[in-house]
Amino acid sequence: MSKRKLPSGSVALSQYRDQHFRGNRGEQEKFLLTSTTLYVGNLSFFTSEAQIYELFSRAGDVKKIIMGLDKVQKTPCGFCFVEYYTRPDAENCMRYVNGTRLDDRIIRTDWDAGFKEGRQYGRGKTGGQVRDEYRTDFDEARGGYGKMLASKIRRTSDISS
Repeated sequence: MSKRKLPSGSVALSQYRDQHFRGNRGEQEKFLLTSTTLYVGNLSFFTSEAQIYELFSRAGDVKKIIMGLDKVQKTPCGFCFVEYYTRPDAENCMRYVNGTRLDDRIIRTDWDAGFKEGRQYGRGKTGGQVRDEYRTDFDEARGGYGKMLASKIRRTSDISS
């Protein structure tokens, strides 16, 4: 991966890259360096668009919020995209909102190459996020146990009843 010189004061890119990006690494890198769109993760399934707007608008003028949805149930599944009008506003968000608490959860923001229709849906086999399928801890704000473990628990309780 080539190192690109960022303008002084700019927020650096993380190591994460969307594996489903249509294009090569160089193109993705170019989009990320000029993007005004952020991926927001570790949201509660109960966090509303209004709550996200309230927090993220403190960093600058929010153009659009796209809530992440379970592709089967069409319910929130713990992520969203926030698009700002300008790169400096998005950079302020990366500096000051990333790592803060929203709905009692530490949220994570990362640069996104730009929202495309269809990306609002979870990529997991069961419709939500992949990480929630295999989670073994109980997280009430993200639907309880991970989907695979919850399914196993249901099967076990059905057999014993």
